[in-house]
Amino acid sequence: MSLKLYYSPGSCSLSPHIALEESGLPYTLVQANLKTHKLEDGADFYAVNPLGYVPVLQLADGDRLREGAAIVQYIADQAPQKNLAPANGTLARYHMQEWLTFIGTELHKNFGPLFNPATPDDIKSATKDRLLGRLKWIDGELKGKNYLMGEQFTVADAYLFNVTNWTARIGLDIAALANLSALRARVAARPAVQKAMQAEGLL
Repeated sequence: MSLKLYYSPGSCSLSPHIALEESGLPYTLVQANLKTHKLEDGADFYAVNPLGYVPVLQLADGDRLREGAAIVQYIADQAPQKNLAPANGTLARYHMQEWLTFIGTELHKNFGPLFNPATPDDIKSATKDRLLGRLKWIDGELKGKNYLMGEQFTVADAYLFNVTNWTARIGLDIAALANLSALRARVAARPAVQKAMQAEGLL
């Protein structure tokens, strides 16, 4: 039995979807409707994840992983020859985990209020300002580097690409952030990224 990724098009499950494509591991996709919480066959998604959100990765033995940062590291470790993450126990690995945590807490979670129609405009404005500040900081950190970890693409880059795709949806212009824009273009051009986005109907 191959890996099974429960996903919703364009959501944060794009990051592990990209990681799976990059890894070359066999996998299947199951789309979850996050409004109805039903799967394609009509089954209840809450039976897969009681929290009701994606991504969820079901392993060959039936065990499941829920959180994106854990899922992408698991995928990377199943295909070490692809160099999608530094080796476990190395300082570089902790730096990549640092990036995954930062993207998850400082970027990803700040988009939530901006997608909620009930969020007051002043809260949305302050949240956008905070997001832009974080993205400007990342842009500075990328100076002289092709990817977050230097010259090697990792699953952290896929996650950053995934969440920064949402800036257009909330009207946040990041075109002036040259280093970040260059990284996004590099990631977007990768065949695995193109394949994952096409599969989700995003291209």
